[in-house]
Amino acid sequence: MSYRKLSEEQIIDYLNKDSCSPEIENLIELSAGRSREAFGSRGYVFAQWGLNCEPCSLDCDFCSLGEKNFSFDSKFSLTVEEAVEGLNRTDISMVSDIFMMCTADYPLDRIYAIGREVRKRIPRETRLVANIGDFDRDQARALKESGYTGFYHIVRLREGQDTKGDPAVREETIRFGMEEGLELYYCIEPIGPEHSSQEIAREILRAQELQPKVMAVMRRICIPGTSLYKHGEIDDADLTKIAAVTNLAVLPERAMNVHEPCLDSMRAGINQLYAELGINPRDTCENTEENRGFSVTGAWNYLEENGYSKS
Repeated sequence: MSYRKLSEEQIIDYLNKDSCSPEIENLIELSAGRSREAFGSRGYVFAQWGLNCEPCSLDCDFCSLGEKNFSFDSKFSLTVEEAVEGLNRTDISMVSDIFMMCTADYPLDRIYAIGREVRKRIPRETRLVANIGDFDRDQARALKESGYTGFYHIVRLREGQDTKGDPAVREETIRFGMEEGLELYYCIEPIGPEHSSQEIAREILRAQELQPKVMAVMRRICIPGTSLYKHGEIDDADLTKIAAVTNLAVLPERAMNVHEPCLDSMRAGINQLYAELGINPRDTCENTEENRGFSVTGAWNYLEENGYSKS
């Protein structure tokens, strides 16, 4: 079957429909079928670990690491050696992509050094991804030279309003990374009940234009004490609908992700999940694997239940 990308009008129309309506059920089935055609039975688990627990100057209203929201008892910033030690905390043979995540203020020189050391210790085919703050063209080139193959960078929903990020700078960073040969990983996030269909559609269309090989949608997790806590979270049915719409609008080549996952959302043709270690902006536990974070085994259990495997 040939799949044509959803238009702006179709995206908004589907986002406005009741998430439990027959039309959305049909859309979810269509999204699942598209994934089977595009991905076969190939599933992926990506591993991501947080490198520092410090108040972040971007001060996002939804983040447990924002300056005004900082929700941890202690502060720390991993050294190169400590970051590399994280490789011993997960089964590298069961993950295809490794993400290094930090706040916007973590030193880039240390990110480069971590990349060089991690690259020595992982298989050549394993992708290494930087989930970091904004950077310029020279820094994008340095990331690639340090062993990174990709970067996670997005224009968040209500960027510049709920964050201190500048949408134009975020866009520029994406352009620099892609032009220097780094693979872009993209996501529609952090989705909350207060976001309109038009807002979500605008970011889906941005992703459609960027055409990442790996696409995702993520709901905002309510952190007590943050200013956005009052809005609550979208439910599983809404998350599943948005995942299906996004999958059919962007048509990613390699993988479609949902975060944080629920079994219902897997019906939309989700073939990639994250295992997370260490500090996390959606948690208040210093080791998210002991709280919110999925383990590699837990992620694969979800995928295998839905017919996706490592080969």
